[in-house]
Amino acid sequence: MNKIKNSLFYITIIGGFTALIYWVISKGAALEVGRNIVKKKVESNHWQDFLNSMVDNLQHPLAILLAQIVTIILVARLFGWFFRKIGQPSVIGEMIAGIVLGPSLVGMYFPEFSAALFPKESLGNLQFLSQIGLILFMFVIGMELDLKVLKNKAHDAVVISHASIVIPFALGLVLAYFIYGTFAPLGVEFSSFGLFMGIAMSITAFPVLARIVQERGMQKTKLGTIAITCAAADDITAWCILAVVIAIVKAGSLLSSLYVIGMAILYVIIMLKIVRPFLKRVGDLNSTRESLNKPVVAIFFLTLLFSAYAAELIGIHALFGAFLAGAIMPENNKFRNIFIEKVEDVSIIVLLPLFFVFTGLRTQIGLLNDPELWKITGLIILVAVVGKFFGSALAAKFMGQNWKDSLAIGALMNTRGLMELVVLNIGYDLGVLSTEIFTMMVIMALVTTFMTGPALDFIGFIFKENINPVQQEIGSKIKYKILLSFASPEKGKKLLQIANSLVKKQGDNSVVTAMHLSLSTEIHSFGVKEHERKMLVPVIEESQRLNQNMVSLFKVTNDIDTEIIDTANQGEYDLLLVGLGQSIFDGTLLGKILGFTTRIVNPDRLIDKFTGKEGLFENSPFDERTRHIIAKTKMPVGIFIDKNLDEVDQVFMPVFSREDAFLIEYAKKLINNNGSQITVLDAGGEVKNTREIQETIRSIEQIAPNHIMVMNDRTIKKEFLESQNLMIISLESWKKLIESQSIWLNNTPSVLILKP
Repeated sequence: MNKIKNSLFYITIIGGFTALIYWVISKGAALEVGRNIVKKKVESNHWQDFLNSMVDNLQHPLAILLAQIVTIILVARLFGWFFRKIGQPSVIGEMIAGIVLGPSLVGMYFPEFSAALFPKESLGNLQFLSQIGLILFMFVIGMELDLKVLKNKAHDAVVISHASIVIPFALGLVLAYFIYGTFAPLGVEFSSFGLFMGIAMSITAFPVLARIVQERGMQKTKLGTIAITCAAADDITAWCILAVVIAIVKAGSLLSSLYVIGMAILYVIIMLKIVRPFLKRVGDLNSTRESLNKPVVAIFFLTLLFSAYAAELIGIHALFGAFLAGAIMPENNKFRNIFIEKVEDVSIIVLLPLFFVFTGLRTQIGLLNDPELWKITGLIILVAVVGKFFGSALAAKFMGQNWKDSLAIGALMNTRGLMELVVLNIGYDLGVLSTEIFTMMVIMALVTTFMTGPALDFIGFIFKENINPVQQEIGSKIKYKILLSFASPEKGKKLLQIANSLVKKQGDNSVVTAMHLSLSTEIHSFGVKEHERKMLVPVIEESQRLNQNMVSLFKVTNDIDTEIIDTANQGEYDLLLVGLGQSIFDGTLLGKILGFTTRIVNPDRLIDKFTGKEGLFENSPFDERTRHIIAKTKMPVGIFIDKNLDEVDQVFMPVFSREDAFLIEYAKKLINNNGSQITVLDAGGEVKNTREIQETIRSIEQIAPNHIMVMNDRTIKKEFLESQNLMIISLESWKKLIESQSIWLNNTPSVLILKP
């Protein structure tokens, strides 16, 4: 009755008001008399009218801007992904994406497309939107600075950092002296041109350097700490110098700029002494995700906007204000992480690529059409590298670092990245840098950032250390080594429990290495230590409870899969354990099957959905990746599916073929070390027909009677499965088990799938 009643009400309302609308429009037509309304001819081409309307819509400024944003984000993400895969920071790919979309490539070879996508009248909108992205990004960079580290390591950092600024600054000024007459824009004073050349040579990209340090596992080393501290000190000093340079350029002379500098100093004092304590109090009261509501967020965003606005009014650029606003945010790491999450996705993923492309639109490599111009470009790169790389390295050596660390610091400080582009765009907007010099300097920024990774690898090769740090820590006399890689402390504890069951009584003749890997894009430099503690401490405590000899390993990487393989192979481990949910199986068909198996109601539906004619993996679009991981690891791999594992005392081990004989060795380890009860299911009739398996089982029975039994009945009762803690099965047999549509899959305990 309710459905009929609702339907009648709906029809009445829609029908009645539709009739009213039609009546009003009909009567309203009479009001058109005398208003000179031109109506389209009936015989007009409706299709052509539609096409003309579409063209008008495409040329609307908002439609053009949206098309630009979509194109830019897609291309930037593609290039960023590619460069990340070849071991370079993604910012390199995004910078190159900007150049590709500009006149240097697309504009040169597809001028009509470039003119349609980036018409000159649309560039103003793109510029202002990219500036908003930069303001948000500089705010994040300010928050990423750990001022406590600067206080603790100020002396060495300041010496190295300031040497890495003053040396390239002086060399940049000298270079400006020789190229001013040819490349400086008309009407620009030498002081303005020279100061901008100097500051452009002095910049270090703190965010890129921090990512490289994290991804190479250097954050806990003395070298990594010094490099990050130097880069932070460099960032603060360089931006202060840049603010002064901008003030001098805008004011026109040093004397008139003193007023601007005085106002800037007053502004900084107000931010540090008044605004910062106020924000700290607000942050202390609202440091949880629940309490950080919209009004509180509005306070911090207004602080950012007012700071940027004040800096722009004073004449030292809005970006300095955004940077300072970030630096004075409450130092509570939890608060900063929450707030950065709110800002970072929009600024870095959506808005920041617009800045790269806008820079690319200004970069015209085609203007460098003379060998002499490329010689000047090479000279600029040489001066930049000599000043920054060797200046930092010599300062570090003077401060007592060895040559390896000194050169590594030089290579890291030579990273310019995005921060260099920011400085160059400011110079270009002020009219201090010509298009030719701007293009040359952008190329220099790309080259110096790109060379950081290879330079570090080359330095490591020259000062090669033969002992793997993990190997050195655990010693060289270990007979059995297990590496477990976990995504969360809970999974790490379960994997440790399995590893402990395999080696418990071997004492010093075994060791377990527990490794957690984090993506570099998901963790900030100031939060690395806290994140490491959060991930590793629960697992370390569990190892102490189990009295298990364990080494903990924490790494930040841009490719978790490759890092797992490299760590496992280089450490020459005997077994690699990973939990379900690790990235090596996310999105793969195996991962889907493993996930569904733990909760399926009807196994037949599972088979119909995922099994192809040629087997389990053949038709998966991700099978190549899965096989790559398995093929690249030189040791056995165990994939663990947890279903509330609490003990490893009752273990079920189905054997489908002779190739499963290796499983009995794991049964032997569990019995010898953990006293586990092993039930071997002779699923393929191979146990009784394979002498090797029978002899191994007999040897186990002689040492530990009543700890292993063979079951020949293929009908598995639900009660038996529920009494087991763990099922250990080979990867190939797991596939056969799925293909057999065994109904007892619904009741399996936790599963460890082994690849020999």
